[in-house]
Amino acid sequence: MAANMGSMRILIKGGKVVNDDFTQEADVYIENGIIQQVGKELMIPGGAKVIDATGKLVLPGGIDTSVHMQDSFMNAAIQDDFYSGTKAALMGGTTMVMALVLPEQHCSLLDAYENCRGQADAKACCDYALHVGVTWWGSKVRNEMETLVREHGVNSFQMFMAYKDFMMLRDSELYQAMQTCKDIGAIARVHAENGELVAEVHSAKEALDLGISGPEGIEISRPEELESEATHRAVTIANRARCPIYLVNVSSMSAGDMIAAAKMQGKVVHAETTVAHAVLNGMQYYHQDWAHAAAHVIVPPLRIDPNTPGYLMGLLGNDTLSVVASEHRPFSTKQRALGKEDFTKIPHGVAGVQDRMSVIWERGVVTGKMDENRFVAVTSSNAAKIYNLYPRKGRIIPGADADVVVWDPDATRTISVSTQVQGGDFNLYEGLRCHGVPLVTISRGRLVCENGVFMCAEGSGKFYPQRTFPDFLYKKMVQREKTQAYKGVARDPYSGDVAMVANTMKKELGLGPIDGDMPNKGLQGARVHQGVRDLHESSFSLSGSQVDDHIPKRSSARILAPPGGRSSGIW
Repeated sequence: MAANMGSMRILIKGGKVVNDDFTQEADVYIENGIIQQVGKELMIPGGAKVIDATGKLVLPGGIDTSVHMQDSFMNAAIQDDFYSGTKAALMGGTTMVMALVLPEQHCSLLDAYENCRGQADAKACCDYALHVGVTWWGSKVRNEMETLVREHGVNSFQMFMAYKDFMMLRDSELYQAMQTCKDIGAIARVHAENGELVAEVHSAKEALDLGISGPEGIEISRPEELESEATHRAVTIANRARCPIYLVNVSSMSAGDMIAAAKMQGKVVHAETTVAHAVLNGMQYYHQDWAHAAAHVIVPPLRIDPNTPGYLMGLLGNDTLSVVASEHRPFSTKQRALGKEDFTKIPHGVAGVQDRMSVIWERGVVTGKMDENRFVAVTSSNAAKIYNLYPRKGRIIPGADADVVVWDPDATRTISVSTQVQGGDFNLYEGLRCHGVPLVTISRGRLVCENGVFMCAEGSGKFYPQRTFPDFLYKKMVQREKTQAYKGVARDPYSGDVAMVANTMKKELGLGPIDGDMPNKGLQGARVHQGVRDLHESSFSLSGSQVDDHIPKRSSARILAPPGGRSSGIW
């Protein structure tokens, strides 16, 4: 059945084709999984299935850049495998997902990747790609990153500045990881929070000592200044490594401002936020119902300032933030109850892969913070450009993959956990009435969803190998390497005298033994003073030994008539 569907001929008639830069009234003809023609009065062969899109929009399928499926996290199994998760994505208008592989500390990145590929290939319903987490650092990790890029179609790695003793990299390790990403042409994804200070607050020193054990502790213990500080540090490290940086899970106004400032300074910085951060605020953690409050635990946490979601949505609209992801990692209430007496043990994660497109349309387009073209950019096209998929993905043009959604901007649906396909037993947007409904979803030329009916076989999705050195990130960097390379100053060599290094200084600098050391050893051309002390050079040493200790001392002589006369009378 899947093979037959893949060879379907489909004509989408009468709709408005929306790309990230323009909208046009055009028909779209699809055959062999590829968009063959876009325009009016197309000449097409017979036997095509016709989809009437009059009054509707025809969008590139969504690309969700951050999902977690068929894995475990913080001692809890994620409530979606690659079948249920990608089915939910397609039902919501997303035709490609990017999942994160998280190797255990000191375990092989390659093994974790192969394990995830085996699970996903058997179950995925749509195209997918994989980011690989760099959860520790060493020469083996560097070599495996190169192998993953060269032989396995991976072009992005995620580093963590949080989760101390679990996944966190120190600054020096982060710098080396970014240098490796630059050398192999990969995208450096960074989760920016000050992990050291989070760990301090997470211990009994702060919130738990104060008797704060509920979900509100997640917001208290991870204030936004820890995110903005780490964001600035991450951008600085990336700039020194000459590596483009992609910040994930941006959650606060101050971090958003830091990114905007870095872009104004010309740094190559891109960032994504999540649907939850762009729609909800941290007052959810203070709900009287523990289960409701715990269901919103995500890291970084939702922010207490009620202006934050609107601000982040505005940053999506003005291109400070490039992408909105679901950060889909659903857990059940029972699993979250692992932390019923200690908020640090509540598994971090929320569901959202199914509702991402509709919620962003409702809170972004309907409110006027972005237009339909910008909506396509933040849900699809920008991700395709950043991850080197464009224009095969993220655009409706001849030759592109036939990942297409017929979108009704006027229809509404009310979100509810009772009707969702995605995993978990709680929906963050319960009762939200959304304009913007995907009527038809086409994935690689296959009609997979029509009017709420799902028609796709388990395992019919494909891994999508990604190419390195995406122009959208690296073209600017390559040009800068040519024009802004560091250069030494051409000058005549210094030919004057060089001072002798004092023995104590030599000891501190590790320049060799002191006892019996020749004054001019290793100091070619240095001026050497022998026999008498040079009063222009210090001979004082805190160690008690002095530079002239090897010179025999004369016997003391009592001076009966010192120059200037005796001084005893003064005292």
